Amino acid sequence: MQEIERKFLVNNTKFKEEAISSSQIAQGFLNTHAERTVRVRIKGNQGFLTVKGRSNESGTSRFEWENEISVAEAKQLLALCEKGIIEKIRYNIPSGNHIFEVDEFFGENEGLIVAEVELQEENEAIQKPDWLGKEVTGQLKYYNSQLSKKPYKTWHHE
Repeated sequence: MQEIERKFLVNNTKFKEEAISSSQIAQGFLNTHAERTVRVRIKGNQGFLTVKGRSNESGTSRFEWENEISVAEAKQLLALCEKGIIEKIRYNIPSGNHIFEVDEFFGENEGLIVAEVELQEENEAIQKPDWLGKEVTGQLKYYNSQLSKKPYKTWHHE
């Protein structure tokens, strides 16, 4: 139940041409404590409840537990979530031996596109697609739990 992943910004929308699937996601947070987050997600026609622990020093690894719940249960739990529901489309793009999950955000986070790749080991090599930009692994402001509190549209953009 250990999640190991790296996060990157995305330079352009060429990733959409390489996507093998996509799904609409709505998610909220029942808890966004520094030691743990409790997330409710509706992805397509599935609901999920997820608990994530604090990231390690490099920001690549943390505890993750996820369980599928009904969409009806997820909708009821979303109504109880802290302010700031995340809306996004997730695209799955193969690259080498990995699948990049690229999230294109909407609503208060519109304009932000972040790619994640899950790994088996922290130092695992990845094949970087040409649309992949700056690495932001471990930068808290790019965590969905933080985007729900301080959306991308409120940032003073570099």
